[in-house]
Amino acid sequence: MATIHISEGEAVRDFAGLLARVRAGAEVVIENGPIAVAVLHAPVPPARSLTECIALLPEDSKATIDEDFARDVESAVEAHREPLHPPTWD
Repeated sequence: MATIHISEGEAVRDFAGLLARVRAGAEVVIENGPIAVAVLHAPVPPARSLTECIALLPEDSKATIDEDFARDVESAVEAHREPLHPPTWD
């Protein structure tokens, strides 16, 4: 995803163009001199709950949630406790 830095004045003159760039996947940082005052980007889609995912399964699905399911999920989470995006100072 490209990051575009523009001034407040540029943003005012072509806001429709900025939205088109955001729709295309860019992130736009609007700045007042050296200070960023706003960031435009597409919203992150909401995550689905497990219940919602199950509701999306076709009626003839063979997927099941047995008594070991919670244990399997817990062990998978425990196996991957490292941060996905470690801070830059690490």
